[in-house]
Amino acid sequence: MTLSGELRFATVMKALQQAGNETGDALDLSAVPRADSAGIALLLELHRRARARGRTLRISGANEQVSGLVRFFGLGHILDLS
Repeated sequence: MTLSGELRFATVMKALQQAGNETGDALDLSAVPRADSAGIALLLELHRRARARGRTLRISGANEQVSGLVRFFGLGHILDLS
């Protein structure tokens, strides 16, 4: 699965609806230029959905801004940013 555009409060509900229940094992964020706390919450929800299916969500392509937010919130041990 690939997400694109900014992951922010105004856009995450649309992204969540698009994801539906079809979240795979891999999530590509290389087309995401920025995220806010709502975007990080979206990543946590996609992680939760994968775990509920007994899978691990691997996230790739996260830029420094997104990676920095994950570290800031202390979520590096939960969200696998390959």
